[in-house]
Amino acid sequence: MSEILLTILGIVLFALGLMFSIAFHEAGHFWWARRFGMRVPQFMVGFGPTVFSRRRGETEYGVKAIPLGGYIRIVGMIPPAEEGESKRATRMRSFIAEVRGQSLNDVLPSDGDRVFYKKPWWQRVIVMFAGPFHNLVLAVVFFTVVLVGFGIPEITTTIARVPECVLPAGAASAGAEDPCSVPITPEGRFCEAGAAGCALPPRSPATEAGLAPGDTIVALDGEPVSRETDVGWEQVQEAIRVSADEPVVFTVERDGERLDLTVTPTENRVYADDEGERTETVGFVGISPAPRDVRQSITDVPGHLGTIVVRSVDRLIEIPERVPQLFRATFLGEERDPLGPIGVVGVSRISGEVFAFEKFSGTQKISYFVQLLAGMNMVLFLFNMLPVYPLDGGHIAGALYERVRAGVARLRGRPDPGPFDIARLMPVAYAVAGLFLALSVLLLIADVVNPVRLNL
Repeated sequence: MSEILLTILGIVLFALGLMFSIAFHEAGHFWWARRFGMRVPQFMVGFGPTVFSRRRGETEYGVKAIPLGGYIRIVGMIPPAEEGESKRATRMRSFIAEVRGQSLNDVLPSDGDRVFYKKPWWQRVIVMFAGPFHNLVLAVVFFTVVLVGFGIPEITTTIARVPECVLPAGAASAGAEDPCSVPITPEGRFCEAGAAGCALPPRSPATEAGLAPGDTIVALDGEPVSRETDVGWEQVQEAIRVSADEPVVFTVERDGERLDLTVTPTENRVYADDEGERTETVGFVGISPAPRDVRQSITDVPGHLGTIVVRSVDRLIEIPERVPQLFRATFLGEERDPLGPIGVVGVSRISGEVFAFEKFSGTQKISYFVQLLAGMNMVLFLFNMLPVYPLDGGHIAGALYERVRAGVARLRGRPDPGPFDIARLMPVAYAVAGLFLALSVLLLIADVVNPVRLNL
């Protein structure tokens, strides 16, 4: 019962964090729009039917039923038609005229210069950038809290796990309840006991030598191993990889005492890349390191944030090429790619799993939860900055194009052509919105029928 309640708690807290992030995003637009004198009749968190709203001054503030976004309505987002625009009726022109008319219907005679399109280009850029910037601020704050306050896992030379046997990479028996009792070929395929080349997996060298979880490796063949996180384990790894069939003396600390244990690494085929597509034969002992959360210095935060931004951009760019696999995982039963796109429902489920995981301390659960919120806000910032209408980046690109166009006209001695007619991009906006809606629905189904799960 407590596990169910903790799962629900994790989901609810993430939903609240999402709504706060959305509201803070819209507050960025709202504050600067009001600062520059624009009229903003609505400030809404969510989409769909209105659950609650209240009017203060000229703005209606409210919450809608579906917490998957939000918006503020600034009067005059689309300018009137440009002079000289063709009046010849076509389906596309009729559609653009209808959208333009709906936007201009919000404009009151008393609005004067308070409409969006009459403001200088730089004010419009600030207003549209402020929303994503608020998400960036949240991401930086949350990541800083995690890095400095909680720390991040770094690899130590303490042994976390010692498997009983050696399995080659990709062994068919890896998912068995007791893979060490399943006979396989040297390549890892199932086989009949007693057949040529068929045998039980050999005991791991670590087990044979007496290494145990909790041992801390302090020296190899008498040479001290660095106590610095990550560095020390890299030394251990390298020594094992190049010492196949050669004995190595492991000096370990166990219960306050030092022991010398001779281990002879065996040859084994292991994955040579993170994708599991390439293998190589190296020395193998059969030990896994224990991570330890290490708090980072505030001066290290920019470097970590830079790495996170680069990784997030890469993931965003990879989304189109990962959609086919997502489709197969959703409808054809293929295993879900843990590095593929994941929706709000999926992240909420992960939050629930984290809170329900018994082996996590309260501090670890909070740290993981804050990381989820930080990652979500980083994605919201990067996604909204894409220079595609109707995203914030599309509005910014339109304002910058207007500025460049005005500068070119001035150099040519021509009059300022005026506001960029963003209504002409409405077909693009609807296409982008359609693709986004289709991806959202696909992610929703995938997160329900074949969710990404943590390897806890």
